[in-house]
Amino acid sequence: MKQPPKSREPSEEKNPELDFEQELLEVGRSLGALKQRYRQVKRDSRQQKQLQQQFEQLNQTKNLTPEMRAELRQIQQQLEVLEVCLESQLFSWHGLKDPFWQAVRFGGLGVIIGWILKSCAG
Repeated sequence: MKQPPKSREPSEEKNPELDFEQELLEVGRSLGALKQRYRQVKRDSRQQKQLQQQFEQLNQTKNLTPEMRAELRQIQQQLEVLEVCLESQLFSWHGLKDPFWQAVRFGGLGVIIGWILKSCAG
């Protein structure tokens, strides 16, 4: 006697609507993070320009007092920190992961096609 096929539990089946909602939420979170990073970059860029102007003005002074030199060192340190902050998250592995694997995939495919064409021509 043949048994009827077992019905799948609803939890076992893939729910495209649920997957879409999860992906949509992930895109929303990524967009929020991108907006926040953009605002931070704009703010840090403005601050960097202001500090560079202050540094140039103080640096052009001929008779620097010890307080002015200390301020110059502090401005230089702040500029270095800002530079690191501006560069740190602009290039991350997460952002470069997809383009990297696409380059590997299509670059490898190009090499294989090149070998095939060379062997056919030669």
